[in-house]
Amino acid sequence: MAQCINLRPFMQSLFDDEATANKAAEIGQAMLAARSMRLTEIAARLRGSSDASYKRIQRFLQQSDPRQALWRLFPEQAEFVIADPTEIERPQARRTKYVGTLKDGKTRGFWALLVATPYRGRAVPCGVVTYSSKTIAMGEDSRNLNHFRALAELKDMLGERPLVLDREFSYLELLHRLVEEELNFVIRLKLGSHPPKFYHSDGREVVLMVSRGETIIHNQVWYKGEVCVNLIGVWRKGLRQPLWVMTSLEAAQGLRIYCARMKIEETLRDLKSLLGMTRLMNKQQEKMEKMLALLLLVYAIILLVGEGLRDYLYGEPVTEKEPLAEGAYIPGSVQRRQGKKWKRYSGPSTLLKQKWSVPSKDWRALVGRALTAFLAIVQCPVPTQV
Repeated sequence: MAQCINLRPFMQSLFDDEATANKAAEIGQAMLAARSMRLTEIAARLRGSSDASYKRIQRFLQQSDPRQALWRLFPEQAEFVIADPTEIERPQARRTKYVGTLKDGKTRGFWALLVATPYRGRAVPCGVVTYSSKTIAMGEDSRNLNHFRALAELKDMLGERPLVLDREFSYLELLHRLVEEELNFVIRLKLGSHPPKFYHSDGREVVLMVSRGETIIHNQVWYKGEVCVNLIGVWRKGLRQPLWVMTSLEAAQGLRIYCARMKIEETLRDLKSLLGMTRLMNKQQEKMEKMLALLLLVYAIILLVGEGLRDYLYGEPVTEKEPLAEGAYIPGSVQRRQGKKWKRYSGPSTLLKQKWSVPSKDWRALVGRALTAFLAIVQCPVPTQV
């Protein structure tokens, strides 16, 4: 039933041209049915011959840009924004210009830098940029410029919201850029055998040591002697090594926010395991990014629908006076307590992997509530009723 979700009203809120929105919905539903990003497999799920459908997809990619529509999924009420790169392997792509080698120096592939905002146990994508060792070596760009390219789109939208970034972003040039743009940040340190150096205001070097079960805070220290940050280290039980985070925020607040970064990793796992993101096969980088952006739009929709389905199937009714944690339910839905099964499954996996049955009337209401939540993101702060 998941592939029977009517994507058209969702896409019409993202694309100004109705014909473009209808084409995006048609291709998106074929993606959902194919669970693959290979164009031939998507074309096979469209109406008409495979050759004609393949050409229809190519015309859509030439005439429209889902990457711009994706930025409309930035929610005004988001507390923070997460950015995280992921590897996409392309072992057979020997002649594809934008495909280089990954970290191991052998496997062919490229990186996709995803920008997203937290939503329950996952994240709603709102931007994407791709790059590879080959595009960097060709002199077309660099890792830093690709990071800046993705974050530049966020500058006017972020305000005081912090960017939450992992170890790949703990380099001085980016920190200088964030400070110049007056953007808040929460970044995990990349330690390894050559950890970065921090200094107190009197010139003493900060010792990055923390014991198991301990939390250490160093306020107003200087990263490599150049950028002032707050630093916090914690070594929790069950972890093999401590976690160090630097931030422009209050240190404890920065650590709390960083711990939510796992939401984007779970989203990337969903995209690869549930929707076949690793089967992305376009020959041109621009078209590949557009297809990837369209996939992320589809994922955002199934995330909202799936979370509503999880509430419907596994949520336990609550009393009117019973408090619920923030983010425990979808706005406009029936409030449900997080029972054992509710906690065991995510919305996307419930929707796409499990066998379930919902009466048609309840299904329409469930999708309608997801559409309301989707429109609230796209059209915020204007409230929308379905």
